[in-house]
Amino acid sequence: MRDETGVIVGVCVSHERASVDQLEAAAADSQRHAVESLLAEPGVSEAFALQTCNRTEGYVVAPDHETGIDALELFTRSVTDDVAVEMGHEASLRHLMRVAAGLESIVLGEDQILGQLRDAYEDARGVGGIGQLLEDGVTKAIHVGERARNETGINEGVVSLASAAVRLVDRECALDGGTALVVGAGEMGQLAAKALSERVDRLIVANRTVPHAEHVAETVDVDASAVALDAVEAALAESRVVVSATGSSGQVFDVDAFAEAGETAVVDIAQPRDVPSGAERLPSVTVYDLDALESVTEETRAQRQRAAEAVEALVDEEFDHLLTQYKRKRADRVISAMYESAERVKAAELNTAVAQADFDEDQREVLEAMADSIVSQLLAAPTRSLRDAAEEDDWDTIHTALELFDPDFGPDPPEFVEGMAIEDIPEGMREDIPPAVLEQLADD
Repeated sequence: MRDETGVIVGVCVSHERASVDQLEAAAADSQRHAVESLLAEPGVSEAFALQTCNRTEGYVVAPDHETGIDALELFTRSVTDDVAVEMGHEASLRHLMRVAAGLESIVLGEDQILGQLRDAYEDARGVGGIGQLLEDGVTKAIHVGERARNETGINEGVVSLASAAVRLVDRECALDGGTALVVGAGEMGQLAAKALSERVDRLIVANRTVPHAEHVAETVDVDASAVALDAVEAALAESRVVVSATGSSGQVFDVDAFAEAGETAVVDIAQPRDVPSGAERLPSVTVYDLDALESVTEETRAQRQRAAEAVEALVDEEFDHLLTQYKRKRADRVISAMYESAERVKAAELNTAVAQADFDEDQREVLEAMADSIVSQLLAAPTRSLRDAAEEDDWDTIHTALELFDPDFGPDPPEFVEGMAIEDIPEGMREDIPPAVLEQLADD
């Protein structure tokens, strides 16, 4: 099913197929910049981008699938074909719902993706990327994500990459006291700080904006302090465990800093990565990335499979509702055009009748009421038929109705029509002219 204003086309590069390096290569500088770049592409009328530590996705509304895929090369040109997944209109809508519900996350049912989706929606809307199609699609996905967490147990247990990271380090290194460093004071950094505070004696939070780091430090129930990013190497030297989750466009650490830090376990869940390649080769350093988190999240995944089945059913239900919503809106446009056309004819005939007779105010009101009643009765059956046609995907009927009742719909009239009377147009050429244009020429 598609709307007359275009189709949604999407691409996804995620942890399921892509390595950390490939995820980094696919990502734009920011979600807002990605949307602005997509809107600048030929044929794109709406755009949306979602970039997290384990996925980069882009969606556009375009006249056809091929135009959309060409625009989305912004995300695919730096990765191989086997990494990027292309999605058509309905596949894009269903995928967005699954993402919002946590069905596509490394940690099945994680809560953070829903907040990230909301932020991406606001970013896209802020730069003019959200129109009618994506408004309905993205807000429906957010609604599905909310229902999934309110009505099922999909988010019970380990609910974020940050908590999975702490569980992984605890399993591998037996956390019990000591000092931990969290780099980044965003949502993921806050979650990591909360999880670590239950396992260590002291916590250091580093962030580019120190007040943000101070806020995180104040929310945990453990001895905690805040430092600026330029003091991160000194903090590293004091810490046994590091969880890094900044949104920085460049790497936060130098390899040399790790060489002098002693035994250190590092979980890098930033995208792009905060820890440079090479740090993992140091004998005193163990680095875990997104791939390493797969093992610890498998335990949670098994616990949530039953809830996931309920969420899958919920997605199917809401997906059908969304398609019906799109269909009704398209039928409503035709119905509106039909009533507007009838209203123009009614108004013209009323004016003619009133001009030819001396009606008083009461008589005029009776005449207008009669005309309104006639229009309503005549259009009642076509209205039902058009709504039925939309429900049954009978778009030929919808298209024909638009050509009949909406003069702005369809191709522009050929240039040879301009300035001509209808009797001057050869019969053999009239079939190339939309019916609404022929009617207008006849009226003229």
